[in-house]
Amino acid sequence: MKKVLTVGVFDMLHIGHILLFKRARALGDHLIVAVQEDDCILKYKPGTRMIYTTEEREFMVGAIKYVDEVVTYRDVDVDIQNLDFDVFAKGPDQCHAGFQRAEAWCWEHGKEVVVIPRTENISSTMLKEYSKNR
Repeated sequence: MKKVLTVGVFDMLHIGHILLFKRARALGDHLIVAVQEDDCILKYKPGTRMIYTTEEREFMVGAIKYVDEVVTYRDVDVDIQNLDFDVFAKGPDQCHAGFQRAEAWCWEHGKEVVVIPRTENISSTMLKEYSKNR
């Protein structure tokens, strides 16, 4: 069985996230989605106001038909080492130093890294801006 891993915050679920899960699941037989824990998000996105708790985000992500398993993570480069997967599917914007270390670890350990393109004209940031201006 080929296991695929993708990670993210997923605070404001939208069509782009669903398509990410669909595309990632198509890369293997089992999709693991790691949801970042609340207290770690501010480390990478200072000033972020969360809408949902970690548990709520896990529940929502787990309800999506493409997702086989949901776990939490704190730091991608550390926690990725403790997960059983074959393919690391990530977005093009997931490129900070932690993701660079995670990718390097994947290559060193025979894991495939696949960059899944963003869905155009949608993002959580865009949705938050839209809702502020309504």
